[in-house]
Amino acid sequence: MTDLVPAEFAEAVGAYEPDPVDVDAPFAVTGATWLRRLPRLLEDLLARWDLTVDGPTCWGQCAVVLPVTGPHGTAALKVSWPHLEARSEHLALRHWEGHGAVRLARADPARFALLLERLDASTDLVDVPIDKACGVIGDLLAQLSSPAISRTPTLSAYAARHAVGTNRALDGGLPRRFVEQARHLAVDLAADPVVDSCLVHSDLHYTNVLSAERQPWLAIDPKPMAGDRAFEVAPALWNRSDALGSGSSVRWLLRRRVEIICERSGIDEARAKAWTIVREVDNATGLASGSDRVGLAVAIIKAMND
Repeated sequence: MTDLVPAEFAEAVGAYEPDPVDVDAPFAVTGATWLRRLPRLLEDLLARWDLTVDGPTCWGQCAVVLPVTGPHGTAALKVSWPHLEARSEHLALRHWEGHGAVRLARADPARFALLLERLDASTDLVDVPIDKACGVIGDLLAQLSSPAISRTPTLSAYAARHAVGTNRALDGGLPRRFVEQARHLAVDLAADPVVDSCLVHSDLHYTNVLSAERQPWLAIDPKPMAGDRAFEVAPALWNRSDALGSGSSVRWLLRRRVEIICERSGIDEARAKAWTIVREVDNATGLASGSDRVGLAVAIIKAMND
C-alpha cells in the first residue's frame, strides 16, 4: 500500500508535529508516526468497506484521497492526518447532506477516514474567471447556510485564542495600527450574539470547490466551526492572489471579490470586511516584515478599510 502514498505528500506531512491546538487529545500524533501507520490503515479500510482503488491518489496538505469502486459504485476514500480542523468534518458533511457540499457515504471518525461522493478532482475554480469563481463561492455559501451544530469549534473561542494584540503579533511584520484594529474588531465581533450561530465551512476557496454531476460545483474539505457567516469570505481573498495585479488595481479587485461573494451569499459586507481584517492579522502573525505573505496581508487589510 506504500505506492498509494505519494512521496511529495509524505515529505510534507512527515515534518508535522502533533496538532498544537489540541495536543492532549488522544489522536495527537506526529506526521511521521502517522505516515508509518497509513499503508496499513488504507489496507484495512479498503478491505472493511469492500473498496477497490481504480485511479491515482490525490492529496492535499493533510490528507490522501483515493478514487475507489465499491458496492454502491464509484466513490472517494479520504484519510486525513489527525488534527483539530478535520475532527468534525464528518459532522458538517452529514449535516449538509450533499446540499452544496460533497456527500458523505460513511465515516470512521476515530481514524479520520471518510468515504465520499466522487467529484472531478481535476476541475476546480482556479482557472475559472475570477468574477465567475467568486459568484460560485457566493452561491455555495448561500446553500451551505444553516444553524450551528454541536461538537464543532466555535468562532468565539477562535477570537479569544488568537488575541491578535499579543506581543507576538506586534513583533511581526504588520503595522501596529492594523494589529490594534484587529484586536478591537475581534472583541466587538465576538460579543455579537450571532458569533457562534451558524455552521460555517471556514475554508471555502478556489481549490476547495470541485466540478460535480449533481450540480455544477460542490464544496469540499470543510474546517467546520460554529460561527458567523461573515467569517467565510476571507479565504477567497488571499487565494488566487496572482490575479490581483499590482498598484491601485489590487484594492479595487479585492473589494470586487467581497462585493460579489456577499451579494450572492446574502452575507453582510461590512462584517465580512471586519472578520477579514481579523483573519489576516492572525495569518500574518509571527511572519517577518517584508515577506510576500505579510505584503499580501497588508494589501488585503488596506482594501478592507477603504
